[in-house]
Amino acid sequence: MMGYGYGMMGGWMFMMIIPLLLIGIIVYAAVKLASGSQSNYAGKYGETNRAMEILNQRFANGEISEEEYKKKKDMLKY
Repeated sequence: MMGYGYGMMGGWMFMMIIPLLLIGIIVYAAVKLASGSQSNYAGKYGETNRAMEILNQRFANGEISEEEYKKKKDMLKY
């Protein structure tokens, strides 16, 4: 009788492993996607800040007009 009970317990444990693995894979994928989007987010705004620095320098050096400066600045905000 004890052998039969032990066999049933092993079956339930095996059946619980599959859902736990699926949950683990879903959580891993969610974390990976979230961290990937944050790095893209930081890169996008880092590039925009660098572009604004260059634009400000060009305007300060007199390379572009005020009208062109404002137009390009508005473009960089989006």
